Amino acid sequence: MAGGGGGGVTPLGPAPPMWYHRDLSRAAAEELLARAGRDGSFLVRDSESVNGAYALCVLFQKHVHTYRILPDDEGFLAVQTSQGVQPKRFKTLPELVSLYLQPNQGLVTTLLYAVDREETAVTDDRDYSDGEDEKPPLPPRSASTSTPPGPETPTESTLAANGLSTISHEYLKGSYALDLEAVKQGASSLPHLNKTLVASCKRLNGEVDKVLSGLEILSKVFDQQSAFMVTKMIQQSVNQGGDQELENLVTKLAILKDLLSSIEKKALKALQDMSLSSPCSPPPFSMRHSKAIPVQAFEVKLDVYLAELTKIGKSQKYTLSVDVEGGRLVVMKKVKDNQEDWTTFTHDKIRQLIKSQRVQNKLGIVFEKEKDKSQRKDFIFASAKKREAFCQLLQLMKNKHSNQDEPDMISIFIGTWNMGSVPSPKSVASWVLCRGLGKTLDEMTVTIPHDLYVFGSQENSVCDREWVESLRAVLKEQTELDYKPIAVQTLWSIKLAVLVKPEHENRISHVGMSSVKTGIANTLGNKGAVGVSFMFNGTSFGFVNCHLTSGNEKIARRNQNYLDILRLLSLGDKQLSSFDISLRFTHLFWLGDLNYRLDMDIQEILNYINRKEFEPLLKVDQLNLEREKNKVFLRFAEEEISFPPTYRYERGSRDTYVWQKQKATGMRTNVPSWCDRILWKSYPETHIVCNSYGCTDDIVTSDHSPVFGTFEVGVTSQFVSKKGLPKSSEQAYIEFESIEAIVKTASRTKFFIEFYSTCLEEFKKSYENDSQSSDNVNFLRVGWSNKQLTTLKPLLSEIEYLQDQHLLLTVKSVDGYESYGECVLALKSMIGSTAQQFHTYLSHRGEETGNIRGSMRVRVPAERMGTRERLYEWISVDQDETSGPKGKSTMVSRVGHEYVKSVQPNPPFPPAQRHCLPIPKLTRDTPDGESSIGKNSFNNPAYYILEGVPHPSAAELLSSPTSPTAPPVKAPPPSAGARTKPPPAASGPAHSRTVGSTLNRPPPDFPPPPLPKGALETAAAEAQLSKPRSLYPDLAEVRIPPAGPAGPLVMGDGFRRGAAGALDDQSCSVLQMAKTLSESEFPGQPPRAPSAPPPVRAPTIGILDACRTFPPRNPIPESIAEDMPEEALWGSSSSSLSVGESSVGEWLQRLGLERYEQGLLHNGWDDLEFLSDITEEDLEEAGVLDPAHKQILLESLRQQQQQK
Repeated sequence: MAGGGGGGVTPLGPAPPMWYHRDLSRAAAEELLARAGRDGSFLVRDSESVNGAYALCVLFQKHVHTYRILPDDEGFLAVQTSQGVQPKRFKTLPELVSLYLQPNQGLVTTLLYAVDREETAVTDDRDYSDGEDEKPPLPPRSASTSTPPGPETPTESTLAANGLSTISHEYLKGSYALDLEAVKQGASSLPHLNKTLVASCKRLNGEVDKVLSGLEILSKVFDQQSAFMVTKMIQQSVNQGGDQELENLVTKLAILKDLLSSIEKKALKALQDMSLSSPCSPPPFSMRHSKAIPVQAFEVKLDVYLAELTKIGKSQKYTLSVDVEGGRLVVMKKVKDNQEDWTTFTHDKIRQLIKSQRVQNKLGIVFEKEKDKSQRKDFIFASAKKREAFCQLLQLMKNKHSNQDEPDMISIFIGTWNMGSVPSPKSVASWVLCRGLGKTLDEMTVTIPHDLYVFGSQENSVCDREWVESLRAVLKEQTELDYKPIAVQTLWSIKLAVLVKPEHENRISHVGMSSVKTGIANTLGNKGAVGVSFMFNGTSFGFVNCHLTSGNEKIARRNQNYLDILRLLSLGDKQLSSFDISLRFTHLFWLGDLNYRLDMDIQEILNYINRKEFEPLLKVDQLNLEREKNKVFLRFAEEEISFPPTYRYERGSRDTYVWQKQKATGMRTNVPSWCDRILWKSYPETHIVCNSYGCTDDIVTSDHSPVFGTFEVGVTSQFVSKKGLPKSSEQAYIEFESIEAIVKTASRTKFFIEFYSTCLEEFKKSYENDSQSSDNVNFLRVGWSNKQLTTLKPLLSEIEYLQDQHLLLTVKSVDGYESYGECVLALKSMIGSTAQQFHTYLSHRGEETGNIRGSMRVRVPAERMGTRERLYEWISVDQDETSGPKGKSTMVSRVGHEYVKSVQPNPPFPPAQRHCLPIPKLTRDTPDGESSIGKNSFNNPAYYILEGVPHPSAAELLSSPTSPTAPPVKAPPPSAGARTKPPPAASGPAHSRTVGSTLNRPPPDFPPPPLPKGALETAAAEAQLSKPRSLYPDLAEVRIPPAGPAGPLVMGDGFRRGAAGALDDQSCSVLQMAKTLSESEFPGQPPRAPSAPPPVRAPTIGILDACRTFPPRNPIPESIAEDMPEEALWGSSSSSLSVGESSVGEWLQRLGLERYEQGLLHNGWDDLEFLSDITEEDLEEAGVLDPAHKQILLESLRQQQQQK
């Protein structure tokens, strides 16, 4: 931290002054100053951009001005000034501040009112072992913080680099003069420089000897002549030194170069000679000892319609036998008299697997027939788990027999277990095999080895080496493979071990390890986190294992633990220091004893557990509630929980929860809770699927049950261009037409954007923004035209390479070079000759800080357009049951992460569904293949009302009644941990949520954020025409009826805590009130996309009363993604089209079926054009149960389509 790194106590004086807020975030500083509300209010915090520097924040005319305070080489402090202005220097911060307390010192205003930090009383939380131990455990004797993968630790490397620098400087400062004097006297050599070089290369000499020794062994096998030279050189170098040492090093390097360039050719020739004499070559070592996968048979039924079945008149029972080792699938049909008819398909003849979205145990298989023809057959499996096992085995077979050198996909096991400070039992096989409760793997696939095993443990009293060896022994017993440890990181009793299959060991690189203490005063390591990061070929992975503060009531401390770990854990690429670890990795997994509890009476909890009803408990799970409020784990995902709480069991049994313990301070309650969790966050448009998430039920040594999860993850290879580096005519370009951002800040400084990517040689910067506006003091809209944005040149220009790349953006201020928000974009959807639109959120230090959108394209030359299908793209999801005629197969394009949205004509990768996030309007292809993009409007009345400025649209909003004919809409019940399922009207080939698909899922929002209670009614149906609608309705599309008498704020049940019903969130900001008013319809809104479900009826809130004072008397939970609907933020000149129920109503009236109007509108079918996609099932759900009426409606729609 800057306070400590900037010179210890000296810069702060004898004691830190109260206006110094240490490492307070920029956003929190602005909020404190906004609360102070007086011009001249100020505080000082640590700079977020420069270690050892500070930031002076001053409020003037409702805007926050930030000045950097930088230390110079002598340790003096000075406020950064304009070029040419002499800075004033001070020894301490108090001295500097005292000067600026005087008028006319060059700041925007005199410093008048210090905003003091809030000192929290230090209490003895007894936060040692879930609040049960009277004394904190001492660090284990094996308190090594890491087991590095290589011979040296990073610290040693750093010291070596510093040592080399020191030696060189010493020569230039001293010995250089002696050599100069010697040359003047006629010397022909430089003995002091030679000595310096020998000392500098000492480590290099040793490394070269090690490499040569290794090559000597290979040379003796493949090239004995070279081996003799290597041996001779090594022997000669033993006794040589002095002047000849440097010359000898150069000679050895020359031999090393020759050896490395020739050894592969000589080894290839030797192996070819061996293969001629021995035709049956031995299998690779990694495969020699792996357990062969037996042939697995699945009993299935052919899915046919009744009419077809009567025609066929045969049994439809089949057996599908998967021979992974042989690369074959045998389809066997049982016929009369116990006879069998079978067909064998090799792995290359199976073209695609198509999962049914609605029928979870149905799978379509496309087989290649003769003459480039294909045939699809649909099979019904015994269960969804059997279907997933079959798909996993076929993917494994495809991968095993692929001609690709590098994998497209790997399987990862992740486990977390609080061991309760006792050794583990002899066998933890159920843990590594994912056997137990919850979502588990099928028995046919549990023994298939995973590529990576990640074990996180807390309160682990076993020493590192013993723990790792025990894990390796378990894996050896179950898989017959000798897994290699690539990293073990320890903080006291918190351990993280990563083991990899032997065949992947050389694919692992850039291993990093770190730890953060969050125990009492952030100095004890009994609580905290350990992390490991590495590259698997071209894909970056991060793993964090944490043990957070215990205690039912310690929610705020757990949240702060998470934010501290997010900010302080040093993992990944050091060039990405502007980004927290949630954006540094393609895939980040966060596991551990998070210690979040259930806010419910103990007896109610036990009753629900006994009935195996987990949904009501998940609604009061503290982690789910905090995630819903965007307090922690912003945009992380977690698989649905279907296993009982894993804490706090009676040791020795899994039948009883122990929830009370007598303490000296009284009775302590630990209600059963899901303390042990696994979450993840991945880049957009990447492939990740969670195949299992559960806990064991037979490991009883601890009061926690071990938790497991398995993941199917797409990976990229270290791409090697077959065409070499691109020529100027073959260069790909990343071009931006414009970028706009809305940032949560009271500052009015200028901004620039930095671009980072592994596909760029170095990071690039834009120029300052050339447009800037604000209608609210706490939000700033900034824009960059194409003139301000640089064109980026990727290192390689192949589309196969670029579609796997991502671009990281950070919006930084010109005054302090501090980040105001970061985001990540996938290049995949941006590839093409026309510009595509993107829209996503900005975040900083774990908090959502705004939105960003723009228009860009990735231009790839025609010569570099070749690509191939990835293994995980081999499985698609069938949408025909909800969006098209029966039996018609609809292939779904792979799409990206739902929180990054691209808007484009004819999108090659249509965006998938996302939940409760404001996104730009989706496009829908028109019959002629074209589509229009809905324009936006920048006239959110919230901006004007909160500023006290009259605005016609705002006044109109609060006085216009809602349409009395608007049909009521049922809100889906909030479900913690469960995805919200849209009504059938929301389904479509490009938009429906896929099951087991290749998509990177949106993090679930549970329950959906509460809307103003009772005041919001559904809008009347809007005209569709050719305009698109959003996938999910913007909250701004909800009308507000006339304002009644102002009453107290009433929050939705989602934010109630226990019986108290009080809010836990005490934060206040304009943003919170903008949320309330943004959840209302105002002019300028484009119509909703055809795939959107109807808006949700929501609870009411006293809006005018909430806006009369600032800060608000009663806070409203803060969430930018929901606070500022996209259409409330972005500018446009279009106005909303009023619409339409009449078109649907007139159509029904013409057919004499007007009785069904309300049901159809209720289910979102409010437009005739959109109705062309309706199915019989959709009509039934809308209340059309009469078969004759269904036929009339469908026939009428079909005729209308033909007329078009």
